[in-house]
Amino acid sequence: MLQWSNSKELLLNKKDFPKVHFYDQDFVDIYDRTWTWIQDYWQQPAKEAGFGKEKLFQSPTDRVLDQYDSIFASFFLVYSNRIFPAHSQLDALYAKQEESGAIRWKYDIDSGKAILGPENPQGIGMPLFAWAEYNIYHKVANKKRVKDVLPILQRYFSWVESTFKQANGLYAVPLAATGLESAPRAKARYLLDFNTAMAINALYMSALGDIMNDKDVSFQYKRAYFSIKTRVNSQMWNPEEGFYYDLDADEKQLKVKTIASFWPLMAELPNEDKAEKLIAHLSDPASFGVEHPFPTLAASEPAYSPQGNGYNGSVFPPLTYMVIKGLEKYSRHELARECSIRHLYYVLDSLTPEGSKTATVWEAYKPQSEGPALWPGKEGFPRAQHLAGAGLSTICLMIENVVGLEISLPRKTVDWMIPSLEIMGIENLSLKRNMITILSNKLVRGWEIHMESEKLYYFTINILGKKKKTLPIPSGKCSMLIDKL
Repeated sequence: MLQWSNSKELLLNKKDFPKVHFYDQDFVDIYDRTWTWIQDYWQQPAKEAGFGKEKLFQSPTDRVLDQYDSIFASFFLVYSNRIFPAHSQLDALYAKQEESGAIRWKYDIDSGKAILGPENPQGIGMPLFAWAEYNIYHKVANKKRVKDVLPILQRYFSWVESTFKQANGLYAVPLAATGLESAPRAKARYLLDFNTAMAINALYMSALGDIMNDKDVSFQYKRAYFSIKTRVNSQMWNPEEGFYYDLDADEKQLKVKTIASFWPLMAELPNEDKAEKLIAHLSDPASFGVEHPFPTLAASEPAYSPQGNGYNGSVFPPLTYMVIKGLEKYSRHELARECSIRHLYYVLDSLTPEGSKTATVWEAYKPQSEGPALWPGKEGFPRAQHLAGAGLSTICLMIENVVGLEISLPRKTVDWMIPSLEIMGIENLSLKRNMITILSNKLVRGWEIHMESEKLYYFTINILGKKKKTLPIPSGKCSMLIDKL
């Protein structure tokens, strides 16, 4: 079991947050510890900055509101049982939307001004707001929020299209817009990850239209999605190598294998044959199947560094999370779980670097050994206690892939994918005004699922990919023997 060097006791009542159960107590400890760290990461912006009234999820030392971090932080903050708002950073960014529809990547938290530079003069970021809002809706079930944010997201989508869409139907943005600025992609004009992020944005904009029963919105963005999908598959896919590539200014493929090539899984762009070839790279040690999933650059690339060297091999939790969610889209649940567990072990093994007495999670990790990634000459890299990324690993992957739960409040459903029979589960998870507990345990008579609930919900259990059943779970306590399913 981890021995935390910081003697400060957990300040939070464990009943306030969902409690996870898992046979490896170290995984449980880092999950609990993350919630404790998060409580210190809230700042009240100055009124004159124009971000609104709510506190923002910010490191005490970081005075920048970052679109990328804000979007990904929402994915784990939704699991706080509404103790922490998952949307306050997003709302702060929406409050800065300009008349053109623009929302910039970064803002100074004190002045409220956009942070622009020559490497990204328009301040464009990865357009993933709709994905975040769709996820918030399924964890919070606030339909009014969807109604309120949809016009904002429509104006933002239109701004990205009018500013960056080229005559060929693809989007051209600076490399800095992807956050992978040090990767060997300098000649790329049409970046795969950005174009795929626009496909993801369109896909979830259509889904938000469906939630509002707005057929026009749903059709408009579904059409945009298929347009991008067709172009990415026809121009960026290489059938011989089973890989997606960036394009240069002449629309020729630049054959550098980066983690950007797995965004199409998340966007559901490849068919099953393409997906199988692409996913094979994740298990190939000469490609992306190195010890710590997943490096930003394939191990076969000349620029790859076992030390990370920025985006030349470092493992970034948000990108690992993205790949794992992409694997789920193609029902590769066992591989997704295996990679989640391997990633978490490296996070745990890197908690206390040599010479340190403080448990620390990092912005980026080495791909083939424990410890934070290195980037010679880059001051402040990787950032310590970068919870906006680390929380995806220690909270989201823990709940969604290690324990294996998928939750939808609007549907009143909980799906539990159990790839192996283990003692695990979740306790006191809030389904809006319904607290539930789901635990598996081994008894003399066999494996049992124990459940508690305040209200009716629907529970789908999928065991080892062989047994699948959906059951209405009544209020109160109940249990079921897996052998009897």
